[in-house]
Parts: sequence; C-alpha cells; structure tokens
Amino acid sequence: MTTNANASSSASSTRNTSRAVPILDEPQIQEVLSRLYAVAEVNDSRIEAEEQAIAKTAGGHIDEQTLAFIREREFMAVAPEVGRLIYLLVRSRRPALVVEFGTSFGLSAIHIAAALRDNSFGRLVTTEQSASKASRAAQHLTQAGLSDLVEIRQGDAFQTLTGIDGIDLLLLDGWKELYLPMLRQLEPALSPGCLVIADDVTSMADKLAPYLAYVRDVANGYVSCEIALDDGLELSIR
Repeated sequence: MTTNANASSSASSTRNTSRAVPILDEPQIQEVLSRLYAVAEVNDSRIEAEEQAIAKTAGGHIDEQTLAFIREREFMAVAPEVGRLIYLLVRSRRPALVVEFGTSFGLSAIHIAAALRDNSFGRLVTTEQSASKASRAAQHLTQAGLSDLVEIRQGDAFQTLTGIDGIDLLLLDGWKELYLPMLRQLEPALSPGCLVIADDVTSMADKLAPYLAYVRDVANGYVSCEIALDDGLELSIR
C-alpha cells in the first residue's frame, strides 16, 4: 500500500504564505491530536499491562512473534512536547524533503506536515511496516487536512526508501535496533547539513548504544547532541 502526496504539494501549500496562527494550533489539527493522544494513553497503558503479564507468565521472555503482535496495536506516539519541538525544527530548517522512519498512527507526521504547510514548502515521505497502521495514519492526516503534503510508503523501509535522494531532515522513530542500519543505508541520500533526529535515546539507551556511538564519533562526520526531553532525543547534523 502506498499513499501518495499530491505531486505539487509544495505548490499547494503556498496558500498559507501569511498565517497569524500556526496551523499546528488551529482547531482542526488540535482536535485530531488531542483525540489521538487521549486514545493512545488508554490504549498503550492497556497493552503495556498485557505485555508485562505475558512476560511474567513466560519467565521474563517474550518471543519476537508475540512482541510484534503487541507492537502492532501500540501507538508509541511522540510526546506532545516532542512533537512541538519537531514542528519547530522543521519550521526553522525549511527542508524540501523530510523522511520519517516509523509512521505508526501518524502523530509525528501531523506535526511535520503542519510545519511544512506553514513553511509553504517541502514534502514528507514516511514509512511504516504495518499495513493497518499505515492506513490509520493516512486517515488521521486526512482528518487534519494535511494528506496532500505526505507520502506514506508501507512495507520494509529498507526497500521502500531505495532510490530516495536529497533528504534535508530525517526522523528515526521505528525499531530501535534498525536506527543505525537505516542511517547507514540513507547516508548517500542525505543533503549536506541534513538534520537527523532520533527518538527514545534515553529510554532505549541499551538498544540504541551502537547508533549513539556512531553519530557521536566525529570520524563519522556528525556533530551530535542529546536533548533531555521525554524519552530523549539525539540531534545530529552531518
């Protein structure tokens, strides 16, 4: 499944060249975000309790198939303050192309697309392994009035992002063990000065240790800094 943005997305966004209120704060988008965050809080709390119960029954170990089934239903949403920071970074960087690894239900995509709309410039390509999540994310972007700026590529990101080029901002928020392989694959496609944002670097520090070691090693061409916000962000410029 692929949900395509309008080919003239950057042109379509020019109708917002002067906006007194940032589109992120407009009622239509705030209603969608508020509703999704409320659902996510209840949904993910219930699933977390289910995961803990399964782990307890299984002696602390959950097999990959069961874990994948659990994660299929989780929102794993960026926190509101993280979403707002991402919005601000997209506004300030004015990227022509943003790529997101890990769409989930589309909350971070809504923040990114809102910034692109206010910039009157740019498009987002976002990737999601789960067909059901990709479908739900497309619905949420439509409800927010931002679907024309976003292309959702459903499937294995290592395949769906093949051939992409000119990435000005990259958001990594999918499977943590895949951050480094994903970054390495996309490096030839990164524009000079590309901003790379990695989420969950504090809460998932053990799984992200190889990634953090890589971007914090100046020999690999990055300047990197951790931001202590919610589950932790790593901002890196190449």
